[in-house]
Amino acid sequence: MNDIRILYVEDEPFLARIVKESLESRSFEVHLSTDGMQGLKMFRETNPHICVLDVMLPHKDGLHLAREIKQESPQTPIIFLTAKTQTEDLIRGFKSGGNDYLRKPFSMEELIVRIQNLLSITSPGYRNGNHQIAGEKVILGKYVFLPGRYELHFGNEIRNLSHRETQLLKLLTQNPDQAVLRRDILLKIWGDDSFANSRNLDVYISRIRDYLAKDPSIRIQTLKGVGYHFQMPE
Repeated sequence: MNDIRILYVEDEPFLARIVKESLESRSFEVHLSTDGMQGLKMFRETNPHICVLDVMLPHKDGLHLAREIKQESPQTPIIFLTAKTQTEDLIRGFKSGGNDYLRKPFSMEELIVRIQNLLSITSPGYRNGNHQIAGEKVILGKYVFLPGRYELHFGNEIRNLSHRETQLLKLLTQNPDQAVLRRDILLKIWGDDSFANSRNLDVYISRIRDYLAKDPSIRIQTLKGVGYHFQMPE
């Protein structure tokens, strides 16, 4: 069974433990953070399918954290947990990227239902029974690429990909055996073709090459001054 990854950011230790254990008892994979800054780092490391964020957090509040998450991964659903009850607080939550809002105190059953409902809307192929997100599957020689799950499989090995790694590999696989212009990649993935982003692209291309190194039939050739040529087996 492939567990659904949840990023849960909560600074109240007792509540955090109860919620984490309850979600894990339902076979969710829960990554717990206790402050907003650590939460963003954990988001980038774990590529969760859904985020559950407390609004009041140390170092960086949940609203700020949600905006940063949505900038990097607009499709990732977010549920806010808060003790606030004012309408303006709800509006701020939705404007910052929240998809749902749950007031404290709340029941675990309600939280689980809201998680399941959001995943069924935002993640094609999600099934409540075994928590799998099927979605698109791309066969790359000896690898299997699951962009909807941010995963690259090699036999029994599973590599979790970041949002931008997934975007880049997906763009390359959609354009096999043809030149993909460097400027087009930068504009589609980073939004602009600045020098800083161009250097970031070099780093990401290097990572993707390393990830695919176990199958020599897959090649990413640099076309100097132009872009890249992605060669994949038939």
